[in-house]
Amino acid sequence: MENYDGFKKEVYDLTKIDLSSYKEKQMRRRIDSLVTKHKCKEYHEYVGLLKKDKEVFDEFVNFLTINVSEFYRNPEQWDLMTKEFIPELIKHSGQNLKIWSAACSTGDEPYSLVMALSQHLPLNKIKIFATDIDKQVIATAKVGLYNAKSIAGVPADLKKKFFTPVGNSFQISEEVKKCVEFKEHNLLRDPYPSNYDMIVCRNVLIYFTDEAKDEVYAKFAKSLRQGGILFIGSTEQVIDYKDLGYKRRYSFYYEKV
Repeated sequence: MENYDGFKKEVYDLTKIDLSSYKEKQMRRRIDSLVTKHKCKEYHEYVGLLKKDKEVFDEFVNFLTINVSEFYRNPEQWDLMTKEFIPELIKHSGQNLKIWSAACSTGDEPYSLVMALSQHLPLNKIKIFATDIDKQVIATAKVGLYNAKSIAGVPADLKKKFFTPVGNSFQISEEVKKCVEFKEHNLLRDPYPSNYDMIVCRNVLIYFTDEAKDEVYAKFAKSLRQGGILFIGSTEQVIDYKDLGYKRRYSFYYEKV
């Protein structure tokens, strides 16, 4: 099948999903299987089917939606973030907070941070640095398309404000996307940024050895400013937090001392 570039444009006009953000070889192979399934000979014919058959349209959008993580995972911990830690950080550093979402996966976490911060700051003041080792999940994060399960934990008012239904899925708004800078980064190999107010790294280090965990937590401590906060996942703990330069504020929040 020819004219994939034309197909990408038609899909964008129809759904606002930018297929250029996905690796072309894999994505094209997957889409071709759908086109063939519906006995279409050309991409343009398939687009015509997307426009007139809601079931085929929903199938296509769901096909592009990869559910790996969740927004606002463990809502009570995000509640603590919104009510206690964000106001505290703003009090110390003003409106230009430096926040790093490390191992950000498909973007659920950095976008959750933007929405949490938006309850205290205007969006044009919010900048999240988000990194992951995997180019593909970063590409997925930049697309910003999620299924209902992924966004189930988002507070209703924020869901209404920042998400648009596309078929059975949900597209995050461009204004939220603009607040996040994505970059490839290997926690065990690459240099760490410095002087951050908060680092969020959740449910990732459980896959690391104890030695690797300590190495990463020590590097996070160096990346944080004095009094900066590390927010980890509900299945994790920093065992030797005192030796690594932290005091524990709550089960999943640690402050650099």
